[in-house]
Amino acid sequence: MKSKFPENFLWGGAVAANQCEGAYNEDGKGWSVQDVLPHGLRGRRTEAPTEDNLKLKGIDFYHRYKEDIKLFAEMGFKVFRTSIAWSRIFPNGDDELPNEKGLEFYDKLFDECLKYGIQPLVTLSHYEMPLALGEKYNGWLDRRMISLFERYAGTVFRRYKNKVKYWLTFNEINAILKEPFMCGAILTDKEKLSKTQLFNAMHYQLVASASVTKLCHEIIPDAMVGCMILGVTVYPLTPSPDDVIKAMQRDRETYQFAHIHARGEYPKYLLRFFEKNNINADITDEDKQILKNTVDFISFSYYSSICESADNCGKMTGGNLSKGFINPYLKSTDWGWQIDAKGLRYTLTKLYDMYSLPLFIAENGLGAEDVLTEGENGEKTVNDDYRIDYLNAHLVEVEKAIDDGIPVMGYTMWGCIDLVSASTAEMRKRYGCIYVDRDDSGNGTLERYKKKSFDWYKNVIKTNGESLKREL
Repeated sequence: MKSKFPENFLWGGAVAANQCEGAYNEDGKGWSVQDVLPHGLRGRRTEAPTEDNLKLKGIDFYHRYKEDIKLFAEMGFKVFRTSIAWSRIFPNGDDELPNEKGLEFYDKLFDECLKYGIQPLVTLSHYEMPLALGEKYNGWLDRRMISLFERYAGTVFRRYKNKVKYWLTFNEINAILKEPFMCGAILTDKEKLSKTQLFNAMHYQLVASASVTKLCHEIIPDAMVGCMILGVTVYPLTPSPDDVIKAMQRDRETYQFAHIHARGEYPKYLLRFFEKNNINADITDEDKQILKNTVDFISFSYYSSICESADNCGKMTGGNLSKGFINPYLKSTDWGWQIDAKGLRYTLTKLYDMYSLPLFIAENGLGAEDVLTEGENGEKTVNDDYRIDYLNAHLVEVEKAIDDGIPVMGYTMWGCIDLVSASTAEMRKRYGCIYVDRDDSGNGTLERYKKKSFDWYKNVIKTNGESLKREL
């Protein structure tokens, strides 16, 4: 079957600096919020970095990036999504001058990508804010964070304007309402935060996102800037109208962020929510004008779907930030995430129907316990047919969405190389097409091995999707 993917489709993979780079205290880098989360978002933060935090060493991408980029190029990547660690550029977040050593590292990283014809897709803030901003300002609870983010963004825009043409502002920006420390360096316990505080932090991030979108267009006129949201497909658990309304309300928690980025204004239902809950949002007339600087495309993460019920009964799914009720028609991963390839097509369709902007799938993948074995040629590998099945099914649904006329720019599978889990800070939950020899205790050689999915994805990219197995 002839592929429906466009010739310029951006195939690739995605990582985050805090989950792969390591080198947490090298070349002038400051501490980030991730350095004090040794057990991921589900654990308690510590006063300082501790030896049991795998993210401090990651997979040593900081020193091995050339080896890894070469493997990505062998797979045929057209794009590589990564993030810049703000604390490498401004160790305290508000330093007078940027850290030249940090800037030089990303110069070398992006040059290595471009050497192989791989376009960098760069996230400015991917759950790795300088910890000092939390200690000094309480993170995004302080409006001054907007100007600090603008200065950071302007610095990297000017530095990499000839190297990076695709930018994302905040990773999964809607997650700040659920994890204010990890997503916003807010030190106040979330149970003690008022709704007004939480939504003001959200608002300041949205204003900052719009402001740096404008700034990027001024500094790099041919660049494209996107937002990035935590994409959650929500179904009603039953055909009950009450369940349908419940699912609609849950949807709005996600799509209100896309709406503001794409339409340049707050949706009426969110403003009414503020009124009904006595939320005194700090929205100025100047803010309203800044928000009109809308994005060029919408990107999102997609791993699974959930159900909602007005009765609040039934078993709950697994998941990091988007748990719901289990759908009896779907299978689940070992971590309890429901596998729903058709939900990806549904999400693409819904987003385009609402906002008519190009879409980018910035994260999608399967976390599993991979077993390293010896392959037919005597080399070590992982027979991860389960991952191939997962990715194949989702990409077939992406193709169907494209065939329906939806402009999908690209697809970056999450954790194209094994990295440290965001949710639990462990290595056991692996996503990549490349196996990294490191265990949950930090032991291992850090050698890289190609999994079976490596050659499978390589062939998908080479054939522009023609090699995908479709339904008969």
